[in-house]
Amino acid sequence: MRDAIKIFVGNVEYRTTQQELTELFEKYGTVVSCAVMNQYAFVHMRVSDHATKAIEELNGHELHGKKLVVELSKPRPQNTWKIFIGNVGTDCDASELRNLFEKYGNVMECDVVKALEDKGARCF
Repeated sequence: MRDAIKIFVGNVEYRTTQQELTELFEKYGTVVSCAVMNQYAFVHMRVSDHATKAIEELNGHELHGKKLVVELSKPRPQNTWKIFIGNVGTDCDASELRNLFEKYGNVMECDVVKALEDKGARCF
C-alpha cells in the first residue's frame, strides 16, 4: 500500500460492508484496500486527486440512514497510545472521561462510542 492515500470514514452504520464502501469509492478512482471496523472504516486510494474528489463528494453522503464523515486520515502522533475502556455507562460523556484520564497525562483525543451491542470509549 506504499504511496496510497489513506481516507478515514466515520459514522459508518454497522451493516455496511467492505464491498459497499469499495464500490462507493471506486466511482472516484482505484481503491487499493478497504477495511470496515465498528462505526468507522479506512479506504486507501491510489491517486491523490481521486482521493481528494472522493472526500469532497462523499463527506456527508448518506448510507444506510447515516451521514458519512469522510476525511483524509491523520496519523496518530508518535509516543501516543490508544486505550479502550469497556462497560461505559450511558450517562458518561467524553468530557468526563477526558477529565479522569488527564490526571495521568495529556489526552490527545477522547470519544465515547455508543453502539447497540456494546458500549466503549477511546482515549488518546
